[in-house]
Amino acid sequence: MARIERIGEGATVLRGFAIEDAARLFDAVCAIAAVAPFRRMVTPGGFEMSVQMTNCGALGWITDRKGYRYERRDPETGENWPPMPAVFLELGKRASAEAGFAGFFPDSCLINRYEAGTLLSLHQDRNERDFGAPIVSFSLGLAAVFLFGGAERSHRPRRIPLESGDVVIWGGASRLAFHGVAPLSASVHPLTGDCRINLTLRKAL
Repeated sequence: MARIERIGEGATVLRGFAIEDAARLFDAVCAIAAVAPFRRMVTPGGFEMSVQMTNCGALGWITDRKGYRYERRDPETGENWPPMPAVFLELGKRASAEAGFAGFFPDSCLINRYEAGTLLSLHQDRNERDFGAPIVSFSLGLAAVFLFGGAERSHRPRRIPLESGDVVIWGGASRLAFHGVAPLSASVHPLTGDCRINLTLRKAL
């Protein structure tokens, strides 16, 4: 049974929640990446992100010189994003309910691939239409430090260590909290090798 750790109002870490299902989750990620490969997207300012990304579900989150947004098709292939795997839906619903957000039904999953030295700067997830739904984030592979701040970028974030199988859920009063990931340390994990995989389930529509 996962250990529940409250990190803010409406924000929870479920320690070890996905350990038993980690291999299934990673196999699904590999199948998605075979169809919609990981890539480094470009910000509206023209900077290439260090984190590699892909998506699955009805919508995929993208960034380019035109801005941040959701699209139904992969801009690199012109095809619809791969469908959401059943294991993502199943575990996402269970994790959100355990954190106090029953009825969560994600329609999008952004998948991030972190290598040594990569990071994700503080930001808000605000391209979704429904802020009433939480964000549900699964960690696989290498350990990372999750940065969880407040409603303003200037708020000093908490540094929360995450291991493979941990799940972070934030919604309600914390839904628009600034968050990010500190630079990843070099190591090797038996499941993912030299990288960390992060699955972020959202309700985009």
